[in-house]
Amino acid sequence: MDNPFLNDKHGHSQIKICVSGAAETGHCGVNALEKAKELGREIARQGIILVTGATTGFPFWVAMGAKEIGGVSIGFSPAASEKEHVEVYKLPVDYMDLIIYTGFGYPGRDLLLTRSVDGVICGCGRIGTVHEFTVAFEDNKTIGIYEGPWEMGNELKEILAKSHRPYAKVVSGNDPKKLVEDMLLMIKKSKISEYKI
Repeated sequence: MDNPFLNDKHGHSQIKICVSGAAETGHCGVNALEKAKELGREIARQGIILVTGATTGFPFWVAMGAKEIGGVSIGFSPAASEKEHVEVYKLPVDYMDLIIYTGFGYPGRDLLLTRSVDGVICGCGRIGTVHEFTVAFEDNKTIGIYEGPWEMGNELKEILAKSHRPYAKVVSGNDPKKLVEDMLLMIKKSKISEYKI
């Protein structure tokens, strides 16, 4: 079986997508766990590296789904060490192949997290998801709005509508396969394909 995470050159072209979402998920609605896991599985199926905030809740569920089918999962922690990550922030270490300990708390972590990827998908979220969305917007990243039985999708669309700034790099929908495919098409338009000396 071909490994979608290997390529014949240098690896730079590997697409990385961040999934942003709520650590506390009581407001996410019915079937949010399965919807998140299916998004993770779809990201892995399409050979994309999943990047999250190394947290609980929605991003954790997405990581579970990605790892179910052998995907690669990277987390960016607000903590400075594994000990602080687990004992102070009370965050998980499971379902991640690599955790980068930023030591910058949540706001600084969000900046590094979104800048390290090619695109950001926002699922069921809270104010932290809005923060990651606005950082991605300001950095001209491709943004996916994953719609579900939660309010965040409509809230982000309202922010866009009232931003008074046109932004063409947003896709939305409730079908994970189509959402990820649409993001990939948009990301590949601006991806640098080869290092030129």
